[in-house]
Amino acid sequence: MKTVRAQQNDTVDLIAFRHYGDSSMVEAILEANPGLARLGIHLPHGTAINLPDRKVTPSRGVNLWD
Repeated sequence: MKTVRAQQNDTVDLIAFRHYGDSSMVEAILEANPGLARLGIHLPHGTAINLPDRKVTPSRGVNLWD
């Protein structure tokens, strides 16, 4: 787990996009940081945020025949 600090006008979505490349980890970030959602949409500058590791699920691939 990595810890980052919020920059001015950061949102959880923006932090997820900056560090993961998309916003699919927003729920995981909120779960890893209890009380983060209560700080409001724009996080206070310097707020420490724990970034959980992305869980990679292997894809099954495409089968043309069963």
